[in-house]
Amino acid sequence: MQTIESDITPTKEEKQHPMLKLALEIGPLLVFFFGNLRGEWLVAQFPALSAVGGPLLVATALFMVATVASLIASKIVFHHLPVMPMVSGVVVLIFGSLSIWLQDETFIKMKPTIVNSLFGVALLGGLLFGKSLLGYVFNAAFQLDEVGWKKLTLRWGIFFLFLAVINEVVWRNFSDVVWVNFKVWGTMPITIIFTIAQMPLIMRHTIQEPAPEVEK
Repeated sequence: MQTIESDITPTKEEKQHPMLKLALEIGPLLVFFFGNLRGEWLVAQFPALSAVGGPLLVATALFMVATVASLIASKIVFHHLPVMPMVSGVVVLIFGSLSIWLQDETFIKMKPTIVNSLFGVALLGGLLFGKSLLGYVFNAAFQLDEVGWKKLTLRWGIFFLFLAVINEVVWRNFSDVVWVNFKVWGTMPITIIFTIAQMPLIMRHTIQEPAPEVEK
């Protein structure tokens, strides 16, 4: 049975194909961006797509197909499905289907809000019960003391809720083009910067392994 730790422990295949792993993770987002940018052109080239709806709904349909293809490829090549992309993929399929079926773009726009809220509430809720859930996911990557895991879990929980709030602000107050650009080109840099900013905390609370004894 696959453990949670395997989500972040690099497999042999992941070490051999790091760029493929990155492409599978960001590929669906780029497809979504292209679909929204060239939605009208795609409908002109493939008239059957007009049944899906406007450019954003066409992009949503392509996003769903690309997400499924990415998850299948990850399973085949890397022999496991990362937890966060898998959860995100399920929400994409549910909310994307609702958006197309009801011809309402609101559902797909709310997808990042739902996913980030789920992760944020899960992490912060775990702390209320004395559980640093982030430690169960990342303990194969690095070893922190109890205080370190609690602080890191708290920060990530708040950060996920921040992403949920900012997604709501952007899609409710700006155009579809602005929202799609922010989703593709804004969220990732913000996440990378936040991750790098946590390194001092990780370094302070890393448990040092004892030096191996020298045989006499």
